[in-house]
Amino acid sequence: MTRRTSVAVLGAGLGGLCAGAKLLEAGFEDVVLFEKADSVGGTWRDNTYPGCCCDVPVSLYQFSFAPSLAWSHVFPRHDEIRRYAEDVADRFGLRPRLRLGEEVVRATWDDARARWRLETGRGGVHEAEVLVAALGQLNRPWFPDVPGRTDFAGPSFHSARWDHSVDLAGKRVAVVGSAASAVQIVPEVAKVASRLHVFQRTPNWVIPRLDRPITDEEKTLALTAPHVAMMGRELVYQNADHLFWQAFSWTPEGRAAYTKIATNHLEEQVPDPALRAKLLPDYPVGCKRILISDDWFPSLSRPNVELVTDRIARVVPTGLETADGTLREVDAIAWATGFETTGWQWSVDVVGRDGLRLRDAWAESPRAYLGITVARFPNLFVLYGPNTNLGHNSITFMLERQVEYAVKALAAMGDRGLAAIEPTDAAQDRFSAELQAALAKTTWADPGCRSWYKNARGEITQNWGSHTRDYADATREVRWEDYAVR
Repeated sequence: MTRRTSVAVLGAGLGGLCAGAKLLEAGFEDVVLFEKADSVGGTWRDNTYPGCCCDVPVSLYQFSFAPSLAWSHVFPRHDEIRRYAEDVADRFGLRPRLRLGEEVVRATWDDARARWRLETGRGGVHEAEVLVAALGQLNRPWFPDVPGRTDFAGPSFHSARWDHSVDLAGKRVAVVGSAASAVQIVPEVAKVASRLHVFQRTPNWVIPRLDRPITDEEKTLALTAPHVAMMGRELVYQNADHLFWQAFSWTPEGRAAYTKIATNHLEEQVPDPALRAKLLPDYPVGCKRILISDDWFPSLSRPNVELVTDRIARVVPTGLETADGTLREVDAIAWATGFETTGWQWSVDVVGRDGLRLRDAWAESPRAYLGITVARFPNLFVLYGPNTNLGHNSITFMLERQVEYAVKALAAMGDRGLAAIEPTDAAQDRFSAELQAALAKTTWADPGCRSWYKNARGEITQNWGSHTRDYADATREVRWEDYAVR
């Protein structure tokens, strides 16, 4: 039996929930959200490692249309964000429209009927006039190609699939990686492990987080004067969008200021000059994700912690051997090695016009008009798509703008009696060329900069190339001259 719906949303993380809430608000009642897991929350459901929290202030990392006071700290913990996602699902009436545990594995465009045909892992078939892909980017764990990685005899797991059945107290532990997840994991594991070896391939620029609890008095005042609370949120936003952006837009002031902030932070927290030397990056600030932490550096100075900078040559049943021949025997390995990003290998096989697969269209150079719509894939709206990632602000801001754009487009389609829309090749190419020209002026384009923001060809496929307020301007209205319609 084929079931029909007006709008199918793939994924019930924050992006999918935002889409569902705003579509219902705009009067689109026939909306279904497909989620492969048994609960909502996306990355904040999957990542539960010790110390897991957001590195964006909570005033920015919640939707403007769904403010909450249920936060314990300025930087929200993972379990709080997951509860927030559950709350959004409840507050905006999304529960009846959720299809939990039902993963869409293939979406095929039927051009004659102007519909998407969705096949689920359960064998179900659904049809939808519109497809909103809220599948995210940072959800496919990546492991380095290390010989013998699967030969380890003890517990071994990725940070995004943390095995909570393994008690690390008193154990010898290896954490492989030193980036965003590791700087949160290591301080917590160091408190309980008898010995902790942290394997670092590349050091990172780190600036203070300055986290603190949110007091009951602050919450009470926010309730009595919400307009003042919004002013505070605006100040945090402007700081991120104007000041922090300068570290990436490569202004002389931004480059000097954030290099100094990070260097001072390192010098203040690491007294040992030999350890400091290992932790000082040799690439420009902002090239890779700038990390925000108050306890990463102190944890590496603990007597039970060793920072290893030699390359891992192989994994053996008892531990990890580095290139210099040293074997460090451990009881457990945590791989804090990030996610597969530049390949854009979604779990869903999306097939557009003339049988073109999205994975093939994006194989060398992922492109989407405004990061949202894709030429030759009618009635497809992508959230957190190519070139919409940020280094300086909150992805929830971008998600709201993308959803607002999609809702405007769908409303206009209804008003104009349109069956299908897609950006023209010319519009998509023009947008991509303009964006790459802007990105060429950022630190990410530095020839010595290697990061997950770039693909194998050196093209920056992940990040937006300007202030987020510029993205808001770009998505404010639908330019119908950039679309092929019928």
